[in-house]
Amino acid sequence: MIVSTWEESIVKTAKNNIHLLDVLFFPNHITRIKSKQFMKHALLTLALILFASLSLQAQRKSDLLEEIAQLKMQLDSVNGEIFDARKNEKVAVTKAESFETQVTELQTANNTLMKNLNSFAEVSNKNSNMVTTAMANLEAKEDQLKAIKASIATNDSITILVLTNVKQTMGENAKISVSEGAVVVSSDLSSLYGSDTGTALTPEAEAWTEKIANILMANPSTSVTIEGLSMTGDIETPAKQAMAIASLLQKKFKIAPERIMALGRDGNLKEGVQVNIHPDFNKFYLMVREQMKN
Repeated sequence: MIVSTWEESIVKTAKNNIHLLDVLFFPNHITRIKSKQFMKHALLTLALILFASLSLQAQRKSDLLEEIAQLKMQLDSVNGEIFDARKNEKVAVTKAESFETQVTELQTANNTLMKNLNSFAEVSNKNSNMVTTAMANLEAKEDQLKAIKASIATNDSITILVLTNVKQTMGENAKISVSEGAVVVSSDLSSLYGSDTGTALTPEAEAWTEKIANILMANPSTSVTIEGLSMTGDIETPAKQAMAIASLLQKKFKIAPERIMALGRDGNLKEGVQVNIHPDFNKFYLMVREQMKN
């Protein structure tokens, strides 16, 4: 080892120096012997000092080596921590980039969502306005329907009232029915005109027509449609027969002409006269038409 060689060199040099001093300063043999003994002690002391010094240096070297080893371990640990830190830094940078991308995507999605919400709000407002308008229209239509239903109910009430009045006025033997909201009073041609082709009213027909007039006067909101029915296809004679009754109602019983309608038509295997007493359909139609305009 380098330390041992260095120690041997020091010891050898010390011996040479002692021998030289012995020859120079102690020429006497006895004196040299004593000096040699002294020198041996000195040399031993010096060797002990050198050994102690070298031991101390070796101890210091060992401590230094141990300290170096510890420092190396600490350096390795720090290097490992630095490596882990750099690795974590890369991971963090990657995550940060990923987060930035996600934030950008979320911002884009949020902007799109806000645009969609604004569009939805506009559409919703339009729809709300449309719904409001539709509801107003529905309410108006509902009011119209209520008015029409009320009018129909009134007409039905009138029909029921007229029916009761007709039964009381015309008697039990009268031919009475209800058709399409009208009270129908029927009579054969012979009793009214004396024959199937006659157009002049008999006395019995005048009495029968007076009863019809009384019913109309008792129900001023009603109108009358007089129909002459034919089985032959000839509607001119039935029309004249119906006009005879209409004329009597106007001239003798003062029924307003706007409340009376007379016509002849094919009776479909039936003949005679039908007097239809009904609510004023013209007024009802005008009312419905006016309601539908609004």
